[in-house]
Amino acid sequence: MFGYRVPSPDQAMLISGGRRGQGGAPFRVVTGHGKFVLPVFRKVRFLTLAMCESEVAEKCVTRQGIALTVRAVIAFKVGNDTESIVNAGQRFLSDQEQMSILTGRIFAGHLRSIIGSMTVEEIVTERQKLATEVLETSKTEMAKIGLIVDSLQIQSIDDGDTGYIEAMSAPHKAAIQRQAQIAQAQATQASVEAQQEAARNQAEYSRQTAVVQAEYSAEVDRAQARASQAGPLAQAHAQQEVLAAQTELAERRAQLRQQELVAEVVKPAEAEAARIKLLATAEAERMKIQAEAAASHDRVALDRMLIDQLPQIVKEASAGLANANVNVLNGTDGLGEIAAGLVGQGLTILDSVRRNLGTSNASDNAAANGGGNGNGPARSGRVEIE
Repeated sequence: MFGYRVPSPDQAMLISGGRRGQGGAPFRVVTGHGKFVLPVFRKVRFLTLAMCESEVAEKCVTRQGIALTVRAVIAFKVGNDTESIVNAGQRFLSDQEQMSILTGRIFAGHLRSIIGSMTVEEIVTERQKLATEVLETSKTEMAKIGLIVDSLQIQSIDDGDTGYIEAMSAPHKAAIQRQAQIAQAQATQASVEAQQEAARNQAEYSRQTAVVQAEYSAEVDRAQARASQAGPLAQAHAQQEVLAAQTELAERRAQLRQQELVAEVVKPAEAEAARIKLLATAEAERMKIQAEAAASHDRVALDRMLIDQLPQIVKEASAGLANANVNVLNGTDGLGEIAAGLVGQGLTILDSVRRNLGTSNASDNAAANGGGNGNGPARSGRVEIE
C-alpha cells in the first residue's frame, strides 16, 4: 500500500520528521510490524539488528614485559531494546560499517589493559578467564553505544621470536614425550609378550597335538597287533585245550585199564594164591589133628570126624574167598594174612568144639560110674557145625 512501510525481521525502522520518539529520541522506532508513513512529511531509515563480527590483532605486553600478539574475534549486534536501537541509530545509522571498526578498537584497548595485568602462563593456560574479563570490562562501554557482545574468542597468542611460550612448554613437551616413549615401550613390551605368549600357546598346542597323535598311533598299532595275534592265540589256546582234554582222557583210560588188569589178572591170581595157601595150611592142621587124635584113644572117633569135616570147612571158606571181590593192599603179605585169619578162625572153632567135647565126656564118664544113679540112658556127644 502507498506509504505503508514494513521493516525486515533483522531490522529496526526509524521514522523521523514527526513527533519525537520514546525518551525524547529524534525518531520513532518500529520493529516487528509495519507502519503507515506519510510521504514527503516523514523519512524512514533502517538499522540492522543482525549479528556482526569484528577481528582484533593487537600487540600487548604482559606483566612480565613480554610482548604478545593476541588475535581475537568478537561477535556483537545492536540490542533489541528501544534504548539500544536509539543509541546505535544516533551513532551508526549513516555508516553502519563503523560498528565493527569501533568495536575492534574498544576490545583492543581492553585486551591491552587486561593482558598487562597477567603473566604469560596465565594468558596461555587461562584463555577463558582472559575473555571473560575483557567482556566484563567492555560491557558498560558497549552498552553506551547500543551494542551487546555475544561472544569473544581468543584465536591465538604469539610471542614472536622470544620463544618464551615454546620454552615454557618445553618441560611439558619433554614430559609428554617421555610419557609417550614410556607408553610406546609398554605397548611394545606388551606386544612382544603377547607374541611370545601366542608362540608358547602355539608350541604347547603343537606339542599336545603331537602327543595325541602319537598316542592315537600307538593305540592303533596295539589294536592292530592284538588283532593280528588274536587268531594265532585263539588257535594255540584251542590246541592247548584239546591237548589237555586228550591228556585227561588218556589218563582216565590208563586208570581204567589198570583197574581192569587188577580185576582180571592180579585179583584172581592173588585169590588163587590165597586159596592154595589156605588149603596147604588146612592140610597141615589136619595132619596135626590126626597126630593128636592118635595120641588120645578116647577121642579117636570125634577127632576123626573133625578131621574129616575140617577140609570141607576150609574148602567152603576158600570157595567163598575165590568168589569174593577182595582188595589186597599189601600183595602176598596181605593174602597170607587173610589165609592165616581163616585158618585161625577154623582152629578157634576146633578148640571150642574140643572143650565142649571134653566137658561132655567127663559128664558121660561120671554118669557111667554111678552118677545119675543109672537111671538115665547114656547121652552120646554130637556136634553140628553150621
